[in-house]
Amino acid sequence: MKQFIGDRAIVVGGSIVGTLAARVLSESYREVVVVDRDKVLGVREVRRGAPQAAHAHAFHSRGFRIVHELFPRLPEELERAQVPVPDLGEMRWYFNARLLRQTKTGLRSIGALRPVAEDILRSMTAALPNVTYREETELAGYLADAGRDRIEGVRLRGSAAGSAAFDLHGDLVVDATGRGSRTPALLERFGCERPPESRMRIGLTYTTRLFRRPPGVLEDTQSVNPVASPAHPRGAFFGRVGPETCILSLTGILGDRPPTDPEGFLAYAKSLPVPEVYEAVRDAEPTTDAVSFSFPASVRRHYERLTRFPDRLVVLGDAVCSFNPVYGQGMTVGAMQVMALRERLAQGTPPDSLGLRQDVAAAVDAPWAISTGGDLDFPGVPGERTPEVVEGNRFLARLAAAATEDPVLTEAFLKVAGLVAPPDSLMSPDVVARVDRHVAA
Repeated sequence: MKQFIGDRAIVVGGSIVGTLAARVLSESYREVVVVDRDKVLGVREVRRGAPQAAHAHAFHSRGFRIVHELFPRLPEELERAQVPVPDLGEMRWYFNARLLRQTKTGLRSIGALRPVAEDILRSMTAALPNVTYREETELAGYLADAGRDRIEGVRLRGSAAGSAAFDLHGDLVVDATGRGSRTPALLERFGCERPPESRMRIGLTYTTRLFRRPPGVLEDTQSVNPVASPAHPRGAFFGRVGPETCILSLTGILGDRPPTDPEGFLAYAKSLPVPEVYEAVRDAEPTTDAVSFSFPASVRRHYERLTRFPDRLVVLGDAVCSFNPVYGQGMTVGAMQVMALRERLAQGTPPDSLGLRQDVAAAVDAPWAISTGGDLDFPGVPGERTPEVVEGNRFLARLAAAATEDPVLTEAFLKVAGLVAPPDSLMSPDVVARVDRHVAA
């Protein structure tokens, strides 16, 4: 008979990271309850609690490998939903308006609309016999022991106005409520300090619209991605997300806001440094109105630095760190944190609080360095530009230029971008020699 660590684990937040956490917790707890303030089961539309879901998202490389490990049926479910599963190296990536050499890498990505990806993963999780969902229910507070040293459950209430609060006791509570997490404020009620924060102000705005895919468009690749750079600060992600549907997310940084009106949206697309995106959509039939989402700053909460933190409480995903979304890191880093939780649970005891907080922080370290270092390449972004950051961005520009000719460099770069390889792998003798050879040519 399977040995469980405890009777009940509670996950607050039923989005991607909360869903993955529930899947992992189902291996170690007799019952897993997922709480979300929205209706989430069977939902494939953008919902109130996740407005960012309207915009382009991706599980890149490492994230795809993790979800495939947790859900072996994933490829069949994606095929049933007609979701593309492209090779990152066969996408068209433009850096400084120059196309990286395309190549087959084996680095897979899920090319789905985020609500569709959420529903696929959530449906497989909800089908587990020991996982239940409490929809349209929100967190009102944490329950703690007399000394406020251990969390023993949550106080909940229905999302409808006037709903009465009620208590749900559990052996472990996971906060996967995202960027708006109330845990810092709730901890203050227990005499704990708020976690220190690191911020990178970027003033990013996404504006997104769906189109019916025109004949001949995106037939030889899943997506076309002109990545913003200091010389060309306007960027876009244009991809096929179904047989006849494509998504275009335009990005602006430092207060540059892609418009939502049809004429302004197309004019912004025309201003991109490569014409391919505009030419694909200028006569395409839109299937939704354009919507915008503002992202003022990347924020990292350092729970690992707290000297007092209640036991049996776990914070994951955007509730720990919300990255500049143009790097496509958030869902994958959340998945990495969930796997850190799984490794702790595999020891057969409740996870050590400090040890797990340190594991979660370690999963954030490299992606945070990648995204904030890249942001500091834009002159208007405030922050300290250390010699390492300046030299790193200079080298990456040289590498991207060389990768327009060398598919080996494209693969090396995408392994790092996809969080499969560490950033220092780009400084290997072979990579540096290839960069030097191409740049000198």
